[in-house]
Amino acid sequence: MRKLNWLMVLGLSLVALSAILYSIHFALFHDVHHILIYLIGDIAFVPIEVLLVTLIIHRLLTVREKRAVLKKVNMVIGLFFSEVGTDLLKFLSRVNPDSATLREQLIVQNDWTRRQFASRSRAFKKMSYQVSFSVEDLEELKAFLLEKRDFLLRLLENQSLLEHEAFTDLLWATLHLAEELENRRELRTIPETDIRHLEGDIKRVYRTIITQWLLYMHHLKRYYPYLFSLSTRINPFDPDASAVVTQ
Repeated sequence: MRKLNWLMVLGLSLVALSAILYSIHFALFHDVHHILIYLIGDIAFVPIEVLLVTLIIHRLLTVREKRAVLKKVNMVIGLFFSEVGTDLLKFLSRVNPDSATLREQLIVQNDWTRRQFASRSRAFKKMSYQVSFSVEDLEELKAFLLEKRDFLLRLLENQSLLEHEAFTDLLWATLHLAEELENRRELRTIPETDIRHLEGDIKRVYRTIITQWLLYMHHLKRYYPYLFSLSTRINPFDPDASAVVTQ
């Protein structure tokens, strides 16, 4: 209410100031015709000014600002895959019995188009994933995620992630999986119900991280070809990728 009152006072003050200035103009020149010409001309230009400022200039500035924010977000996503995501994808592919089938669709090529990236991302988002892991696999995953938990928490503090809900969901899913594993201190004696619960958490991470990886690879291909080249050579779904890099 106070803000509304302040705006009303400001509006009335500006109108009064305008009236005073027009009155001074009339007192000096006694030319109502001249005043009306400019007054009506200015009023007639108001809709065009609204169109230019609100609908065109404002929208262009908003799009430019959004692109800048998304660029920062993709830098954060890049850090995630460098520190956590790539190794996590390698682990998830290893415990997936159908990894050979997925691999054929995830060996990213230089000639992939935007449509190919988008269509595969949508397809993998709807796909039903299978995982088969041993206790040793869970212990390895637990050690890895707990080691990276502080890094993941720092990523969540980045305000730019408010513009990228899907990646934020990935971070939360990964942190939730780490917490579930941490709360089970002795993985060798956990009941079958806990195994199935962890399986569901792993599948959730798997589905989310693959779609985000594809979108991030498209971003690199479009804006950073040299980083895209490196990422294709260390593709976590390509069993020969590491050998290519080290040669």
